Amino acid sequence: MTEHKEYMRKKFNELKRHVFFEILDIVGRVFLLIAYDEGVIIGKRGFLPEEKERGLILVFNKQMKFNWEDEALLAKLVFGSTPENCFIPLDAIVGVFSPDLGIQLTMPFVKPRDKEELKPQSEILEREDVDGKIIDISKMRKKK
Repeated sequence: MTEHKEYMRKKFNELKRHVFFEILDIVGRVFLLIAYDEGVIIGKRGFLPEEKERGLILVFNKQMKFNWEDEALLAKLVFGSTPENCFIPLDAIVGVFSPDLGIQLTMPFVKPRDKEELKPQSEILEREDVDGKIIDISKMRKKK
């Protein structure tokens, strides 16, 4: 990851933290939208199939005990009547919001691309026009 991208990732995570604690301070509860990722641990429960597609919304309040660390949010959350130990990498937090205040901070979740999806540089270079003026990008797209 380039220095700039790493710097931006760090700043986004700081912004998420700031907004989270400001909302928590103002109204006492805050909602997080968590994107599905293999690095996210929601105890034994995990993600439901629909949550893998749309994300999982978690609610935090002032009475809860949790730790917001440099790279992850750690908490014991209750689903139904079952407490689950949760490990949420900050990069998987794609939304911080409050229905009470009518505000939200959202950002895209960019999963690392699989190595199989990446085209070899030589294959891309072979598709350039001889003069270097035209590149047909339609042939570069991943085939389904």
